[in-house]
Amino acid sequence: MPLPRPPALPSDSGVLDVGDGHRVHWEVYGDPAGKPALVVHGGPGSGRSATAHRLFDPARYRVVLFDQRGCGRSTPHAGESSSRGLRDNTTHHLVADMELLREHLGVQRWLLFGGSWGSTLILAYAQRHPERVSEIVITGVTTTCRSEIDWLYRGVGRFFPEQWDRFRAGAFGEAGDGDVVAAYSRLLNDPDPRVHEKAAADWCAWEDAVLSLEPAGSPGFYTGRPDKARLALTRICAHYFSHGAWLEEGELIREAHRLAGIPGVLVHGRLDLGSPLTTAWELARAWPGVRLIVEDEAGHLGGGAMHAHIRDALDRFAAL
Repeated sequence: MPLPRPPALPSDSGVLDVGDGHRVHWEVYGDPAGKPALVVHGGPGSGRSATAHRLFDPARYRVVLFDQRGCGRSTPHAGESSSRGLRDNTTHHLVADMELLREHLGVQRWLLFGGSWGSTLILAYAQRHPERVSEIVITGVTTTCRSEIDWLYRGVGRFFPEQWDRFRAGAFGEAGDGDVVAAYSRLLNDPDPRVHEKAAADWCAWEDAVLSLEPAGSPGFYTGRPDKARLALTRICAHYFSHGAWLEEGELIREAHRLAGIPGVLVHGRLDLGSPLTTAWELARAWPGVRLIVEDEAGHLGGGAMHAHIRDALDRFAAL
């Protein structure tokens, strides 16, 4: 199912110096006088989506997209220099960057939209700055707690034993075992290109395997990315996940009461193997007044039905 609105050019763009040597690239789409909305991309390290603005009504929204530290068109880029791209790059830095961007653009309050890792960052920001958030729309709900990380990079291997063996062997060799995410983080930051490029390919092959059973899955979703973008994504993912995203275990569910009074919609695919429905269910129970929509025929990548739910929520919130 195609996205509901045609492609458009940004009405404004720029680069914001957020400190620590990092410069964050941003773009604005739609009506400059419209309802402010921020799109928070996934990964971490995927970079902004070139199509996310098309879910919004351009006549009613002022849609802001940005590349988080180390990826996309932000600098320094983790695909070029691991040490520079990962330095001062944590969840707390990204939350602060979002606030600096809001102030830079003169926004008082904005709607937040995103999915996967983006949902974690949205929740972290909204719990820190609830007075700056008008509404929230999340798809593919995650909180990046250690139990979720362990599931994605070990537990789900019960469905893909052959691919899991290859993924584990890429970290330790045929007979090794241990913390696979931490091992990949070391390999991805090895100065030898042969080492870090192989680690990036092995990591992406595993991610593609997890998506392979989804209705909207496509071969090479991760492995098909350009080398620089793929290396940045894998380095940043391993960096964040090996540190539990610098969040206390269960923090974002435990503190969800801070979101009371913020209208929210969660859209999650029942067939999402990488981010099981349990997290969305627990968040919905802890967030007063949020609406959870479960799409039975969708996975982590969504699809037409999930796009329709997202569009409906965004259209409804445009009038608030």
